[in-house]
Amino acid sequence: MRIQAGIVFAFAFALATFGAHSLSFAGDLSNPASLNEKAPDVYKVKFDTSKGSFVVEVHRDWAPNGADRFYNLVKNGFYNDARFFRVIGDFMVQFGINGNPKISQVWQDANIRDDPVKQNNTRGMITFATAGPDTRTTQVFINFGDNAGLDGQGFSPFGKVISGMDVVDSL
Repeated sequence: MRIQAGIVFAFAFALATFGAHSLSFAGDLSNPASLNEKAPDVYKVKFDTSKGSFVVEVHRDWAPNGADRFYNLVKNGFYNDARFFRVIGDFMVQFGINGNPKISQVWQDANIRDDPVKQNNTRGMITFATAGPDTRTTQVFINFGDNAGLDGQGFSPFGKVISGMDVVDSL
């Protein structure tokens, strides 16, 4: 299953949609340090998959480090043609490994600091995977249900699926 990511910017007076191929890539995916733009306070990302589309709304105030990292990855095409690689029924679906091994390798240790958990890992919430404190890189997961046990482990949601959760469920 492949995903194409495009970013949808929410403005006060208008909603502008940019497809994956019309985004202007500002950074260099082979240089994680170059992708450090601050994300908008709230933004939306539309994912087109072979099962249909879903939209994630990201709130920077929920997890600023996570929201900024996700924004830069999406804006610069990191998730384009990525695959869902882990689906655990009644728990979550995970993606976030770039299809180019050279790109994946440079991001392997491009960690971001943890964000305090301000939202719960409930159905539809999107969260960075982690291997321990301050080890978030590019892999994210969407919760299928109430996974409140993750909250106390430091898994900080940064966004929520606002449409197409039926598509996520079908993965």
